[in-house]
Amino acid sequence: MKDYKSTLYVAAGACSYGLLATIVKYANHLGINTSLLTFLQFMFGFLLLLALNLLSKRNVEEYSVIKFSSKIKLMIWGISLGLTTTLYYLSIQYIPVSIGIILLMQSIWISLVAEALLLKKFPSRAKIIGVIIVLVGTAFATNILQNDIALNYKGILLGFGAGISYALAIYASSSIEKQLPSLVRSQFLVLGGLLLIVVFWNIAIVRYMQIEALPWGLLIAIFGTILPPLLFTKGIPQTGIAMGNIISSLEIPISTLSAMFVLQEVVTGFQWFDILLILTAVIIINLRNQHELTSA
Repeated sequence: MKDYKSTLYVAAGACSYGLLATIVKYANHLGINTSLLTFLQFMFGFLLLLALNLLSKRNVEEYSVIKFSSKIKLMIWGISLGLTTTLYYLSIQYIPVSIGIILLMQSIWISLVAEALLLKKFPSRAKIIGVIIVLVGTAFATNILQNDIALNYKGILLGFGAGISYALAIYASSSIEKQLPSLVRSQFLVLGGLLLIVVFWNIAIVRYMQIEALPWGLLIAIFGTILPPLLFTKGIPQTGIAMGNIISSLEIPISTLSAMFVLQEVVTGFQWFDILLILTAVIIINLRNQHELTSA
């Protein structure tokens, strides 16, 4: 049961991330700049996590024994969170959201390779097949093979960079200082992301500041900064890095649904079939993984 719960935690975090592109795109249409949205997302996220930690007696007690080096380590790795968000939001300014999602999800094979090289843990046949099915299904589900799209190379590079950074963020959630409580780890990871965003966007944050952006910033903070790190740090240590990325492919159908209902994007029957293919692959791989754990 514990393994299924861990899978659900990661899936919920991925679904939460799946809502972000639609929310940001909608807010952009209302005239709210990406730099301000990104800053507010991480600022609200950090403040909410800080408040939750202060309200938790256990975490307050833990603060007194947390090493300074642990805090710095988490903040450094937290840069990957801020970088992922920044690069992804920038990429969808140049390319369609569907293409941006494909590039972001390159983290699946990137993390698989990283796990094999760094941890000397060669992926099982089931994981390899699952990754291939997910990638093929993702390509079809996002309609990339059916559209004649002149892609902007700047957007492609930004999107692929987001995919690399996303793989690092998944690794940070699963491996960095995991002996600490999830709330504490998430707070310092998000603080690292916030510092990166302030350095990256700097004066643009002040230039585009407007009161109307506050509720949107709070909304994407909840779905992009609060829930995913908490859910990932709770679930990925049990599922593993590569499996966590496979499960995170659920972000694709959630992004499609939110774009369809909120942005009124047209989704074909062919796309729905391939979304179902992705979900089936995720289920099969998790059942296979559970069988391997039980047999071991």
